[in-house]
Amino acid sequence: MTEPLWWQKGVIYQVYPRSYADSNGDGIGDLAGVAARLDYLVDLGVDAVWLSPIFPSPMADFGYDVADYRGIDPRFGTLADFDALRDAAHARGLKLLLDFVPNHSSSEHPWFLESRASRENPKRDWYIWRDAAPDGGPPNNWQSYFGGSAWEWDAATGQYYLHQFLKEQPELNWRNPDLRAAMLEAMRFWFDRGVDGFRIDVLWLAIKHPDFPDNPANPAWREGMQDIERLLPAHSADQPEMMEIIAAMRDVTDAYPERVLIGEIYLPIPRLVAYYGARGNGVHLPFNFHLLDATWDAAALARLIAEYEGALPAGGWPNWVLGNHDKPRVASRVGPEQAAVAMMLLLTLRGTPTLYQGDELGMPNVPIPPERVQDPQALREPDTAFNRDEVRTPMPWDASAHAGFSTVEPWLPLNPDWAERNVMAQRDDAGSMLAFTRALLQLRRAHSALSVGSWHAVSSDGAVLAYERRHGADRVLVALNLSDAPQALALPDWAVTLAPVLTTPHHDLRAEGATLLLAPNQGILLL
Repeated sequence: MTEPLWWQKGVIYQVYPRSYADSNGDGIGDLAGVAARLDYLVDLGVDAVWLSPIFPSPMADFGYDVADYRGIDPRFGTLADFDALRDAAHARGLKLLLDFVPNHSSSEHPWFLESRASRENPKRDWYIWRDAAPDGGPPNNWQSYFGGSAWEWDAATGQYYLHQFLKEQPELNWRNPDLRAAMLEAMRFWFDRGVDGFRIDVLWLAIKHPDFPDNPANPAWREGMQDIERLLPAHSADQPEMMEIIAAMRDVTDAYPERVLIGEIYLPIPRLVAYYGARGNGVHLPFNFHLLDATWDAAALARLIAEYEGALPAGGWPNWVLGNHDKPRVASRVGPEQAAVAMMLLLTLRGTPTLYQGDELGMPNVPIPPERVQDPQALREPDTAFNRDEVRTPMPWDASAHAGFSTVEPWLPLNPDWAERNVMAQRDDAGSMLAFTRALLQLRRAHSALSVGSWHAVSSDGAVLAYERRHGADRVLVALNLSDAPQALALPDWAVTLAPVLTTPHHDLRAEGATLLLAPNQGILLL
């Protein structure tokens, strides 16, 4: 085996910049705030920092509506602040990743302002414009992920433009070679500036069927589901030409040493793994989100892991995600008692894990009073859409005013228990979720079996999920009790001589001969 690259053996930590640390007292996190907290990330033991969008934006969708692909939004700082953050991260051995948003721009991007100026404008075809249907309505039945039609009428030029999110997020036309060249040049701009890679937003949506036919009805749709779920995205997502675009992005990336491309792709496993590319020329890590919706029992998780491992193409490196800025927090999904078990799962599976800020504190979803809801998706579909504000609340650093996040009221409410659930309170508490996560990351870094070793199923009978990680003579057994009842695991012969070295908080390490005893909601790692 060749020496693993940093993104294969490392751990990625997602920072939502608006909510990480506010350095200038405006209630919004910024780049200088992130830079001031880098030592925390080094102490935690992660290897790379991924920043959610920091580009100039009207913030209709909090940065995912980009108005300039080569700048920094003044709310977050300046290009000089970015350079300082990059240098500070690299000086500490941390890689720095940016969000790249190729599917859509802001409606205030100069490109779109030109595009909608007239049908004859040279940039008209940089976006997706279509004539009305014969009845004057939208060109087809495609739905927005934020509710309602995916088409917006432009009276000035007499056509509809496509937006699969807000109308303020018009879709870019990747079939246009000039648009494609401009976007690839934007990637080069940041690579030249020292960025170590990109997480690519909604990658599977970036090209559409050339004829724009109606999407078929979803036979599984029921009342209470979102508008977007009424239809199957057969023609608006995951099109064959997508691989040509990704190959072009990969060509740009491969011109720089040890850079990484990570694709946001919500697809079933057989389609997800196609994004590695037929010749290994896809994204390095098609984000594997399947833990976000997995049934939380041993048999279901074992099937998921085995299916994913079995579907990976030759040379495809696995990855796992347990939380992000769009989905309910793991502590709320599986319950606070299982949150540490879930963390042990994430950080001991084979492949690159991505850890979302605050999950290392065991943070649950934070209730948001109706008058403070800001998520545009939740505002448009309040009865069916998850309110993403609940997982984007400020990072609680200490018990001082505003949790050490800011000197003023933050842009979103703090977690109600911030005075107790914060970094300082957990930092020196050996029984805390933070201390446990840090210990897991230390073990992962110290043992090649955990960082790059193979994965082998041991048991998924009953409530215990157990598996081996192996690299040469380095062997590790992980046993996870996914229930609230005591369990016993008969150890395989090779593991009888292993010693339990780490357990979830407030549990004891216990073994009786060839039997491992697990308390309710306990995970144990044996070396």
